[in-house]
Amino acid sequence: MNPLMRTNNNLPSLIENFFGRDMNDFFNTNTPAMHNLPAVNVVEHQDGFRIEVAAPGLKKEDFKLNLNHNNLTISAYQENQKDEKEQNGEKYTRREFSYSSFQRTFTLPTSVDADNIHASYTDGVLKIDVPKREEAKVKPPRQIEIGG
Repeated sequence: MNPLMRTNNNLPSLIENFFGRDMNDFFNTNTPAMHNLPAVNVVEHQDGFRIEVAAPGLKKEDFKLNLNHNNLTISAYQENQKDEKEQNGEKYTRREFSYSSFQRTFTLPTSVDADNIHASYTDGVLKIDVPKREEAKVKPPRQIEIGG
């Protein structure tokens, strides 16, 4: 079984152990903020982790990434501009959306190299590369010489 998957026995998954529980209580579906939270993938690979945030329609300027101690906060705010139709004399009788925003906080493991975190935004997906420190990377097996 993949150690990153949540099990039915309510024990925290490996990702929750490394990254902590999301401060917005992502798994509580009764939380109104749930509708504003983008889907997030966390992938572990040999050299580190990659956090992928699905946030289509935003620009890279809309995002803020803050690292405070070992807490990585991802937030975005976008104020929607008035529609061209509204500018052409049409009026809304009801308008429920005027901005988009979210904030997610992850607790990073101590094995990461916080000084070399990089992010990019392409095709609606924010990708954050969180490398591991050299001493935290898994070393390949090696032969050990026996001395006399």
